[in-house]
Amino acid sequence: MNEILTITLNPALDLSTQTPVIKPGPKLRCDFPVAETGGGGINVSRAIGHLGGTSHCFVALAGATGARLLELLHDQGITPIAQDLPGETRQSFAVTEQSTGQQYRFVMPGPAWDPADIDRALFRIQQELTTGTIAVLSGSNPPGVPDDMAHRIARLCADHGARLIVDISGPPLAALAAGGGGVDVLRMDAHEAEQLAGRPLPTRIDTAGFAQALCATAAAHIVIVARGADGSTMATQDGAWHAACPVTSVVSAIGAGDSFVAGFALALSQGAAAEDALKYGVAAAAACCLTEGTQLCTLQGAQEALSATTIERLAAN
Repeated sequence: MNEILTITLNPALDLSTQTPVIKPGPKLRCDFPVAETGGGGINVSRAIGHLGGTSHCFVALAGATGARLLELLHDQGITPIAQDLPGETRQSFAVTEQSTGQQYRFVMPGPAWDPADIDRALFRIQQELTTGTIAVLSGSNPPGVPDDMAHRIARLCADHGARLIVDISGPPLAALAAGGGGVDVLRMDAHEAEQLAGRPLPTRIDTAGFAQALCATAAAHIVIVARGADGSTMATQDGAWHAACPVTSVVSAIGAGDSFVAGFALALSQGAAAEDALKYGVAAAAACCLTEGTQLCTLQGAQEALSATTIERLAAN
């Protein structure tokens, strides 16, 4: 089995609470807040643990908030590879209005990095890479980190015989999609894919054609587009596949994307072919949809979902 390294450049301490009604003006009395770890790579490591696997977790932490986040990670059985930064790790704050069930989410930007911070992070990540390592870069970039950070990490991975899975959004995703990024696997959701394509992608064939076009520009060797309840489409220059798992009653879809990446990465680390990794990723995402809140997937849920997961080969446009 190959080692898995998750990379979280912009983690968050996620706080959530409830209040009867949200309105401007008066002080709003809230319930006791719940504190949780946040950030794409951290969530992927959590999900890998739920699936019975292990991973190393690189995470950049700053200030008292970073120290609190570190405590929570240890409580979850994750021993991170921590890089200290000046400033404060960001917080996100979610308040649910009990009268309507609507949730209001506030996300802070995180500490600003300078060029020396970037160099230290790349050096530390490089130290964790060995031949066969499956690295996962997931989540947003903090202020000061350039849009081509994924390209830089991809070069490190290539130099050390490692593979890189990327699940990012916004300008950094657009920078990768422009081509020549050299990453092994690039994942995005359907909305992000349509934004990059500049057109709707209503069918699986449409999605597969777009994904293969990205492969042709060397954006990635494998491109995966999550189509929500319709499953995920995966393409390489040699072909395209679609995997789906029926979920009749969604409890919470929060963390389904991170659960997919966890299942996909874990399967790859165990030597699975990309098509089989796609199936297991979809099963893990489906399992996540059956858990409450931010609980992510479970091993039992993923195993049960796997038996119901189907995969087909597509003929891309």
